[in-house]
This record gives sequence, structure tokens and C-alpha cells, in this order.
Amino acid sequence: MTYKIIGDSCLDLTEEMKKDPRYQMIPLTLQVGNTQVVDDETFDQKSFIQLVNACPESPKTACPSPEIFKKAYEEAEAESIFVITISNHLSGSYNSALLAKKLYEEEMAESGRQEEMKKVEVIDSLSASAGELNIALQIQSLCEAGLSFEEVVDKTLVFRDRMKTYFVLESLETLRKNGRLSGLQAFFATALNIKPVMGADSGTIIKLDQARGINKGLQRMCDIAVKEAGNTADKRAVVCHVNNPQRAMYVKGELEKRASFKEIVITNAAGVATVYANDGGIVLAIGE
Repeated sequence: MTYKIIGDSCLDLTEEMKKDPRYQMIPLTLQVGNTQVVDDETFDQKSFIQLVNACPESPKTACPSPEIFKKAYEEAEAESIFVITISNHLSGSYNSALLAKKLYEEEMAESGRQEEMKKVEVIDSLSASAGELNIALQIQSLCEAGLSFEEVVDKTLVFRDRMKTYFVLESLETLRKNGRLSGLQAFFATALNIKPVMGADSGTIIKLDQARGINKGLQRMCDIAVKEAGNTADKRAVVCHVNNPQRAMYVKGELEKRASFKEIVITNAAGVATVYANDGGIVLAIGE
């Protein structure tokens, strides 16, 4: 089975994976004040962070249109297409990709080209960033093992539902700007150097704990993640950082102190994860 993995631009691929023709990114558009930034290969993380810090408004994201997803399905040189999107609670990407599938299948049927129609599965990651990447790596592994399209879909959905995502933020500015944290709360948290440890529950963001100082926050995140993961011998951890590779390596070291993983992958955030996690943020996903 030939396959293609298509992700929105919150699928934070490693540099090596970006060169792999089996992967394709569909960019979201980022809005900072009056400035629009396309989250594609031209994205400049450092200048974008400066833009966000200088703007009093919260940055926003706009999902790709169904037409862009549909074109990607039509042009993919593969029998099977697996689409991974950011949680539907954070963006309209999933609905856009799903509508594109419906339009693609209807057009192929109306033109009598059912035999040429590719199999398309749209998967809501119920996560973001490191979580999307972990799902993509799982799909690749299953496809390379020779499983059928249906088997890959079934096993991937089980993997997604068992996967856990965590993150620790260096800055609370984005939460303050978008109204999820009052100015007073942000002030005291910043003054006391409090770092929240966050997680995901069915695709929605929840607070798990907090600690004083970024390193203690990251340690606490690793404590929680390893405890919830149980036996990690057959599990993969994906660590995504926003403009701070040293911090990602610190998290990798802390995970290795606590458990033995099948693999620990480190990647850098593109634009969407940079919007949500902000400069210095860390996103961790663990799945079996």
C-alpha cells in the first residue's frame, strides 16, 4: 500500500521528516494585529515571536479552506491518505479536512471514477504539536509493517485515545491576551515565577499542577507523564519546543531519569504551536 500523511501546520515535523515525500503540510494562517503570516516553510519563528510580543492583542489562527485540503487529496500520488489535524476544540482544521473528503468522494463518484478514488481518513488528533507528530509516526510505522488501510485506521484511533499530551508554558501572556487568564492572575503568577503544568482531556486543555520555576515545572510534568504512562518500554515520547532546544534536551534527560522509552523524538514548533505555547514553551506527548 502506498500512502501519504497530510497534516495541518500544527503537525510539527522534524527537519528530516520535512524532506520525506510521504509527508505534506497544509498551512494555517496566523493573524497578529493587522499582520498575516502563512504557517508554511517560510515561517520565521524568531521574528514571529517578536511580532507577538509587540502586539497587545492575542494572536489568532485561521484554518485552511476545504478546497486546499481537497486539492492535496487529488494530487497525492498514493493509494491511501491519512490526514491529521489539531484538536477540533482549538481550530476548524478537522471540519475543513472532513468536508474536503466529502467533496472529493462526491466528485469522483459523479464523474464515474470510483476505481481511481483514493482512500482518505481524517483523524482529529484531540491534541496538537507533539501529539500530532506522535500519531504521524505511529501511522508510518503501521503502514511500513504492511497493514491494510482499515487496520491502520483502527489501530491509530486506539493509539490516539490512549495517548497523553502535556505542556508547560514559559510565558502566560497568550493566555492573558486571549482572556483565559486575568491580568491580576498573570501578574501574580509571573511575579512568583509560577509555571502551570497543563494537559489535554479529550482535546480540551486542563490544568494538572503548577510549580515555581520552569525547571521544577518541567520536572513535575515528567513526573505526571511517566506515572500515567505506566510501562514505557514500548512507548514513544515526542518533545516539541518553541525556540528552546536546550530546554527540550533537558526534558529528554528528565524522562530518561524516570523511565526507559522505545524512542524520544525532539522537534521544533512551527507557527500554530508557537501561538499556543509561546516562546520557550514545551509540549510533550507519550503514546504506545
